[in-house]
Amino acid sequence: MPTRPPRRERRIESLSLILGAGAFVIVALLAMIVFRFQPAAIAGQGSIGQFAAVCSGAVAVVAFVTGDLFVKRGRRGFLGIVDLAALAFAHGVIAVLTWTLASVILEDAFFSAEVFALPVIVLSGAVAAVTAYVAFLSATHMDLTLLAILLAVFLIEGMLASMLTASDPLWWHEHLSSLGATRDISSLTFNLTLVVAGVMVTTLARAATAGVPTSRPAGTARVRLCLILIGVFLALVGVFQVDDFFWLHTGFASGMAVVYGVLVIRLPVWVPDISRSFVLLGWVFFGVLLLLGVLYGVGYYTLTAVELVGGTLVFTWIILFLRNAAAVQHDLTR
Repeated sequence: MPTRPPRRERRIESLSLILGAGAFVIVALLAMIVFRFQPAAIAGQGSIGQFAAVCSGAVAVVAFVTGDLFVKRGRRGFLGIVDLAALAFAHGVIAVLTWTLASVILEDAFFSAEVFALPVIVLSGAVAAVTAYVAFLSATHMDLTLLAILLAVFLIEGMLASMLTASDPLWWHEHLSSLGATRDISSLTFNLTLVVAGVMVTTLARAATAGVPTSRPAGTARVRLCLILIGVFLALVGVFQVDDFFWLHTGFASGMAVVYGVLVIRLPVWVPDISRSFVLLGWVFFGVLLLLGVLYGVGYYTLTAVELVGGTLVFTWIILFLRNAAAVQHDLTR
């Protein structure tokens, strides 16, 4: 990627600091109004942790959109707007979940403690400031590596949040999709995570294959199509819940596995310059998926275990593909 002029980097840094300062002032003022200069619990309902997490989520969305508009002033099409919305939402969710988790950990460390009035105001503003700073820099420095990390963090935190808030503690006795079959916050979190992650995968598909030099442009287009299909199918798995649309839900989930298998097998033909070690790794991953299916068929593994391990392998492969695609682009364009 072309390097930015030094002055522009300094300007980005200055703007991120200004945005962080603005977020600090606004959220600190809101904390004064909400808590009325009273002490608050660290975590839980009506706590500083809950307030700071919600505010940081909103701040992250605004800061990311601001940063994206700063570096991309030109007009954008429909897909560009969808990408921006998905990435901004992902930043917001990550901010909410990260600060909520931090407050829960601190609540356990400082058992039964309360936060005094002044620290409530200062800490709320500080959390918002840090969030605004990081989200703005993320938007202005977004590349394939950062996008892959964002996808991984978003999926992990979203799934963990859904599991921890599930109304049925024995959900894992059935299957992973049972998390999205209820009518509570756990179900909403699970399904939204799948939908937004699917949109992010389609974004990654276009970005990862757009600049890869290849002697077979048609092959690159097929790789892009397969990745887009995986993203679309993942989003549709979240849209069609398993309890209301069993066959559609199952069909799209199975479709992801089929498309992934085709992509892994045909990758060395479609992108001849891709690393042979990565191709071998893909075959190993696909072989493990097939083995998991057999073990589930004979009753050795539960469906939840197969889904968790299989999903981890597929998304690990996608993230590693982004790194290998970037390596091919770097080596062939030097």
